[in-house]
Amino acid sequence: MSGAPFEAAALRPVVTGARRVVVKVGSSSLTTAEGGIDPQRLQSLVDVLAATRARGTEVVLVSSGAIAAGLAPLGMKRRPTLLAEQQAAASVGQGLLVHHYTTALRHHGITAGQVLLTVDDVTRRAHYRNAAQTVSALLGMDVLPIVNENDTVATTEIRFGDNDRLAALVAHLVRADLLVLLSDVDGLYDADPRTPGARLLSEVHGLDDLADVAIGKTGAAGVGTGGMETKVEAASIATGAGVPVVLTSAGNAGAALAGDHVGTLFHATGRKRKRRLLWLQHATEGRGSIVLDAGAVRAVTERGASLLAAGVTGAHGDFHAGDPVDLVGPDGEVVARGLVNYDADEIPGLLARTAPEKRREREVVHRDALVLL
Repeated sequence: MSGAPFEAAALRPVVTGARRVVVKVGSSSLTTAEGGIDPQRLQSLVDVLAATRARGTEVVLVSSGAIAAGLAPLGMKRRPTLLAEQQAAASVGQGLLVHHYTTALRHHGITAGQVLLTVDDVTRRAHYRNAAQTVSALLGMDVLPIVNENDTVATTEIRFGDNDRLAALVAHLVRADLLVLLSDVDGLYDADPRTPGARLLSEVHGLDDLADVAIGKTGAAGVGTGGMETKVEAASIATGAGVPVVLTSAGNAGAALAGDHVGTLFHATGRKRKRRLLWLQHATEGRGSIVLDAGAVRAVTERGASLLAAGVTGAHGDFHAGDPVDLVGPDGEVVARGLVNYDADEIPGLLARTAPEKRREREVVHRDALVLL
C-alpha cells in the first residue's frame, strides 16, 4: 500500500483545512544585520506564499520591516528610540519594503496591495468596517494584501505596540482560519533554546500548558520590537478569538503552511467574537476614565447593560466622543473599556442632580461598544 495516505493523515488538519491564512513575518527574518532588506530572505518567503496560494488558500501578509529597511538609507546603525525618528525611518523604509514585495510577487504573477493601519482605523465605528471590507475586496480581486502599522502617523498613545499583536487582531478582522507567526526561533521552548535540554513544545492547548515555561522578553536581533513574550501574547489573543496559531521560524514557513509538524501549534481556546470588541480590548488604552457606582458596575458586568449617566459618579482625563475610556468601579478597579458617547467636558452636565431625568438616562457607553476586562 502506498505511504501517501499516511503522510496526508499526519499533517495538521487545522492547517491543511484553512482556507484563509494570515502570515506575520518579523524584521529580523527579512533584513540584514545592518538593517537593509535581504532580497534572498524576502524572495524565499514570497515563494512560500505563492505556493500556498497555488493550493487554493487565501493569504494575508502582516510584514514588519519598514523601520528596519529605512535605517541604512538614513545612515542609522540601530533602531532609533525617538518616535519622530522611528516615523522618519518608516517613511523611507515602507516604500522600499513594498517595492521589494511587489517585485518578488510579480515573478509569480501576483499583485500586492498595501494596507496601512492605525488603532483608530479599527476601533472607531466608522473605520473598522472599512478596514475589513478593504482586505476582503483585495482578496476577492486575487490580490495579496500586505498589512503593516502606519508608523509614519501613529503616536505613542495609538500604537499597536508590535506587529505580533497586530497580526492576531488582523486574523480576527479578516475572519482567518489560521495565523502563522514567523520568527527567528523555530518554535516555543520550555526554556531558553540555547539552554542544554530545552524542549520544543509541539502543541499548546491553553495557558495551563505554559505554567512552567520561561518566556523571553526580547528578540534576538536589534531591528525588531517583539520577542517570544509578544508572540505568546499574540497567540493568546488569536486563539481566544477562535483562530489557531502556528509559531515557527521563517525557514520553516513552507513546511508550516503545508501542515507539517514544525514549530508550535496553539490550539483555539475560544470562539470568534465581534471584531471591534477584540480590537477595543487588545489594541487600545483608555484616553481617560469614567467612575461608576456599585450599581452601575453590577449592571455592566453582570447584566450586560449599557452604562447610563445615572450610574456615573465622575470622569477623569481629556477625551472626546468616540474615544476608548476605562470604566472604573468605586474601589478604583478597571472593570471594562468602552467607546464613550460624550466629550469629557459634557459629562458633568449629565451627572448634576438637578439634571432632567431624561438626561440622566442617556447612554454614556453603549453595551455594543463595551468590553469587560
